[in-house]
Parts: sequence; structure tokens; C-alpha cells
Amino acid sequence: MGSWVWGFVTDFFTYETTKSVVVKSWSVGIINRIVQLLIITYFVCWVFIHEKAYQSTDTGIESSVMTKVKGFGYHHNHVMDVADYVSPPQGAGVFCIMTKLIITENQFQGKCAERFSCNTDEDCHKHLGSILSNGVITGTCLNSSDGSKGMCEIEGWCPAENDGVVVMPMLDVNNFTIFIKNSIRFPLFNVTRGNFPSTMNSSEIKSCKYNPDTNPFCPIFRVGDVLNYTGQDVENLAAKGGEIGINIEWKCNLDLSIDYCVPKYSFTRLDEPFSRNAVSKGYNFRFAKYFKTENGTDFRTLHKAYAIRFDVMVTGNAGRFDTVPTLINLVAAFTSIGLGAVLCDLILLNFLKGAEQYKAKKFEEVSDAQIEASLAQSPGSLVSLKGGIKSSCDSGAMSLAASDQQL
Repeated sequence: MGSWVWGFVTDFFTYETTKSVVVKSWSVGIINRIVQLLIITYFVCWVFIHEKAYQSTDTGIESSVMTKVKGFGYHHNHVMDVADYVSPPQGAGVFCIMTKLIITENQFQGKCAERFSCNTDEDCHKHLGSILSNGVITGTCLNSSDGSKGMCEIEGWCPAENDGVVVMPMLDVNNFTIFIKNSIRFPLFNVTRGNFPSTMNSSEIKSCKYNPDTNPFCPIFRVGDVLNYTGQDVENLAAKGGEIGINIEWKCNLDLSIDYCVPKYSFTRLDEPFSRNAVSKGYNFRFAKYFKTENGTDFRTLHKAYAIRFDVMVTGNAGRFDTVPTLINLVAAFTSIGLGAVLCDLILLNFLKGAEQYKAKKFEEVSDAQIEASLAQSPGSLVSLKGGIKSSCDSGAMSLAASDQQL
């Protein structure tokens, strides 16, 4: 037991120092240089050039979006303008252009029949508390006078909405235009930018149309073009509605001129996963306009609106040279080059012929007793080297040629 404890103590209080062994082997040398080349290529091409790891990056972009829609269309034999078909009217980053309206006029509070069919009151009791009706179900079955099935009675706004009527959508939305005004700021660098050049005057803005190739900085977007960029058309979206995303991406390299910090637009249909669903397809909402009769009774006109919803999203980041991340990544690069030596040691000491001989050259145990005995035999001299092993005069590294060991 005492010898085991003493062995543990002596093993614990040991020190390992690096011993350099130069192995002149074509296979190991080629592997070492290939691994080093791959590591250097990765850091130079990907880390520094592509990812720009020498920069400090600001991803906390601050953004403001203002929108304005223009255009006229025909719907329900009426001319529709912006005040009729845009909701909400404040010009925010999320807005809707209504393409179809189902209008239920002159609704008063009262009792009337609605969608659930019935023969007896018991048939209506099954629907008590339902949220799918147009009002509160009373449980009474209103039988039809012609002998056909009756309808359950509701209490609420009457007459009840009938959203099964056929209404032609407003296809003129194809030629409507959307004006987008976007300003951004990168707080880390105190850099502010706008999505169109400050030199652009009013007449140029009014006459231009966005095109990714010929006019990429025009802030006027034709609705039909936006839909085409997403692979859609107004005929597919106008009937049931949909959701379109307009993404403004800012990627700014502030080591270059600020004039290169410009937006890039992309477009996508956000509700694409539901476009082929039998339920919850498209986009619609309801709103009402309220009035009073001469005697003070409230009544309303209910609108069920199918609309194309536009979401303007702003993303981006900015980078500028900084000494700290540059040094950190340089140190990481130099450290990673050492992985080549680790891989070569693994191959050299485990898979090549003569691995045991390589281990004997690489690892050597030296104790104080051995040093004292050597000094006693040859005072003032160094421990003699084995014959045939060459030693460099400046670093103490030993060179082991392929002829020295059988591979």
C-alpha cells in the first residue's frame, strides 16, 4: 500500500517538456503540409474574407418604415380609392389592400335565422354556445314556411351575414403602387441611411418603378411586379387573399465608402404553407361602419374583406475593422495550425511501421538519479547521445531519417 501511494505521489509531481524529433518521412510530411494548407485556406478564405472576422459587427439595426399606396379600382360598381381599400390607413410597415368585400347592410340588434339547419329545437340545442355562429344561439328552430328544413335562431346583429355569395374581386389592384420609405441606424457606429438616394428629387420618385436590375433603388413598387417576384399573380390572390413579405436587407461594410451601404430587396409569400390547405386559406377580416336612425337606434353595415397583406421587414448588420477580433482570430488560426502536428503524431505513433521505435525516440523518462549518475561518470559533460542520431546545434531537436527506422 505504501509503495502504491509513493508511486502516485512521484507520478503526480512530474514535469513534461517538449522534445523535438524530426521525422524524414514522405507520407507523414505530405499529410502534415496538406492539413496545414487546409487550415490556412479555411481561415483566410472563409473566416477573414467571407465572414470578415477582423471586424466588429453591429446586428442591432434600428429601423423605421412608412408606406403609402396609390391607385383606383372598380368593385361593386363603385370606384374604390386608397381610403376604401387600405387598412390600417396610417401607412405602417404592415398593411392590407382589400381585393374583395362581402357587404351585409342595415344590420340591427334582434333575433333572426342563421346558418345551422334544424327540424326541431333539439337540433339547435347541440349548437348552444357555439362560436361559429353569427350570434348567440337561442335554441329555437325557426321552421320554413314551405316545408323545407328550418334554421336555428340567433340573437345578435340581423340579418345574419351570408359569406357564400359570389363577388368578383377587384383585379385593378395589379396596377396599384406601394411607396416604401425606410430609414435605418446602426447605433454601434452611429451610421444612418435611407432606402433611396438623397439626390433623388420628387419628379424622379414619381416617375420611377422598382426593378432589381435597371432601377434597384426606386422606392415605388408595382403590386403586380411584387406578386410576380414571389411567383404569384393577382388572379390567384384576389379571391381569397394572402400574405406577402417585402424584406429590406442592409449589409454594410463600413471599411468601404458609405455609398456602398445600400438596401437589397427580396419578396416572398409568407402564407405559402397554407396556400393549398382546404381550411384557413388566404387572408380575410371583418369590420363594420356604424350609424344611427332618426330615433337613435344603432345599425351598421358589416364588411367581410379579403385582402393581400404586406409585411415590410427590415434586417441587416454592419461591420468595421477592429483590432481585438482581428487578434483573437489570428491567434485561433495559428493555434489551429498545430492540429496538423497532432494528426501526424497520431498516425506516426499508432499506424506506421516502426511506431514503437518512434515512441521510444519521442518519449524519454529522465529522473534526478539518472542525471546524478551521469554527472558522476563524466563530470562537466552533457548526457551522451546515442550514435547515429544527429543533433542540431541551436535547438536540441533530433533528426530521425527514414533510414534510421524500418517503416
